[in-house]
Amino acid sequence: MTPERESGTRERAATGATATGRSRVRLDQPRAPRRRLLPEYDPEAFGRLSERIARFLGTGRFIVWMTVVIILWVLWNVSAPRDLRFDHYPFIFLTLMLSLQASYAAPLILLAQNRQDDRDRVNLEQDRKQNERSIADTEYLTREIASLRAGLGEVATRDWIRSELQDLVKELEDRYEERYADKPQDRPGVFPAERPRGRDVEDR
Repeated sequence: MTPERESGTRERAATGATATGRSRVRLDQPRAPRRRLLPEYDPEAFGRLSERIARFLGTGRFIVWMTVVIILWVLWNVSAPRDLRFDHYPFIFLTLMLSLQASYAAPLILLAQNRQDDRDRVNLEQDRKQNERSIADTEYLTREIASLRAGLGEVATRDWIRSELQDLVKELEDRYEERYADKPQDRPGVFPAERPRGRDVEDR
């Protein structure tokens, strides 16, 4: 064997060994879950909580309670003994708490609005599909009614038969009048007189 072939065989063997040593991705097995730095939470539960908070922030009860807390806060830090005051004038800690409350309230309100928009979008889509089904049903019923009307136009109705009979009776009366117009004495009655029935023996 020549030196060039031996070197080529060694290179292929080294390449195969390296490929075998690498970890392959198994398609017949589920991938191991990755570690996450952030804690996991239920988005649906968090969304419901944000909606409750946003709904409470938009009520008059929240405004009343917040006003009462601010008044008590200011009165305590103004009239209480100096050793018991925890937020001196100009009430920096109160301003910080209100800013913190506003910074959390705004994203929660936006999250609640986004969830409401998603629900409205789903409801609108369902209403649109329902309207399409209603329109299709209405068009189908319209076509059926039109076909029934077209079919009834070819059927002899009671009024049509009555009008035809009236025309036929009128035609017969005209012919009768024309036939016996010159000989009124020979004109028989339209309805012959009924023969008086005698009393039979069987009726006794």
